[in-house]
Amino acid sequence: MARIAFILADDFEDSEFRIPYDLVKQAGHEAVVIGVEDGKPVKGKKGKEVITPDKAVRNVSSRDFDALVIPGGYSPDHLRMDIDMVGFVRDFYRADKPLAAVCHAPWMLVEADVLDGRTVTSWPSVRTDLINAGARWVDREVVEDGNLITSRNPGDLPAFSAALLRQVDQGIAPRMEPSRGREATSEQPSSVH
Repeated sequence: MARIAFILADDFEDSEFRIPYDLVKQAGHEAVVIGVEDGKPVKGKKGKEVITPDKAVRNVSSRDFDALVIPGGYSPDHLRMDIDMVGFVRDFYRADKPLAAVCHAPWMLVEADVLDGRTVTSWPSVRTDLINAGARWVDREVVEDGNLITSRNPGDLPAFSAALLRQVDQGIAPRMEPSRGREATSEQPSSVH
C-alpha cells in the first residue's frame, strides 16, 4: 500500500481532486490531503466539494509519502504562494517520486523550478508559463516524463489516474528525450505513455 499526498487550497477543480482521490483509495492506497493549514476546510470552485485537510504542509515531509497529486483549478495559484508547499513539491521531484499535476496544477511545477528540459501538458492557458520555465509543452491526454505526470483537463482524468497508479505500482516512467532548439516550445511527435 502506498501513501499518496493530495495538496489543496480553496477553488480546486472538484473533479480533479475527487476522481483521482477515489481511485487511489479503491486501489487500496492511503490518500492524505495536505493543506497550508490542517483542520481548515477548503472549497472546490464548483462548490461540490468541501475538504478538510488531514495535515498542514509544515508538519509533513515528502519522505512520508510515495507520490503527490496536484489537482487544478485556482488552488495551485494559491498554493504556490506558500514557501512550505513549494518546497514540498520540489522535494518530491528531487526524490524522483511520482508527481502528478492536472490542468492548472503545473503552475506549482513552475514555482518549484522543476520543469527545465521536461515534457509536459496542461490547460492551454498555462502553456506559455511552462515553456518560459524551460519545459516542452505538448497537447496530449497524459504525458509521463520520468516522475512527472501531467494532463490537460477533467476529461483526461481516467488516463491521468491510470498513469499515477501505474507509476506507484510499477515505478516511474522513462525520461523523455529532450528536444533541441525551437522544438522545445511546440507540439512534437513523441512517445507518450
